[in-house]
Amino acid sequence: WEEVSGYDENMNTIRTYQVCNVFVANQNNWVRTNYIRRRGAQRIHVEMKFSVRDCSSIPNVPGSCKETFNLYYYESDGDTATKVFPPWMENPWIKVDTIAADESFSQVDLGGHVMKINTEVRSFGPVSRNGFYLAFQDYGGCMSLITVRVFYRKCPRTIRNGAIFQETLSGAESTSLVAARGVCVPNAEEVDVPIKLYCNGDGEWMVPIGRCMCKAGHEAVENGTVCRACLTCNSTRSTAGALLSPNSGSCSHGNDSLQTGSTLTQTTQ
Repeated sequence: WEEVSGYDENMNTIRTYQVCNVFVANQNNWVRTNYIRRRGAQRIHVEMKFSVRDCSSIPNVPGSCKETFNLYYYESDGDTATKVFPPWMENPWIKVDTIAADESFSQVDLGGHVMKINTEVRSFGPVSRNGFYLAFQDYGGCMSLITVRVFYRKCPRTIRNGAIFQETLSGAESTSLVAARGVCVPNAEEVDVPIKLYCNGDGEWMVPIGRCMCKAGHEAVENGTVCRACLTCNSTRSTAGALLSPNSGSCSHGNDSLQTGSTLTQTTQ
């Protein structure tokens, strides 16, 4: 692999890592990332933008020409990698997948390749060490690796059913549901069962359980996310679970149920 300049589909100059040793059989070319800290994530997502040359467009190319490459990862508690460690092979490296292009390119113009850029996303986990490396293995293709974006998913801080739920990382599997306990907003208390939300593998909250209600002498305002002391109160006790309309001008001595609140921030990847 070598760092070179090329052109994207809009003829913009870009820097890429490129390999194209298609005329020599038994290729085994690796390039790896710097050390990437895990930051508490259990499942890692990798977005790759790349281009692949169509083997059939290369004159006199042997049958060993490939249009795919392999993605690997290696976990480590520290930045210990060298030019020879870990060894450039599967085991100790763990294979994530073989990556294929949806589109390949065949044109050559302005002294460089006009590339069809593909985007693929893969994920792996669980990871438990302090960090990891990614590696990309070429075994006989003509391709350019343009960008690699590494990220994890989390559910944002939110207020639901009268409770505050703090930012929660998604689980180790794409199907994982991570339970998060909520804390009632000030001047509210739990009713029924302990209040929970579940964070799914896409960083979205789901399956709310339980609720919080405003304590006596307080009313729900600001879309049900705040319990405010009543400004004026009547002597009628409201039915538990009843909702008070914001700015109604009246307040009960009973419990005022909190509505589902608004998410404070958008889902973060």
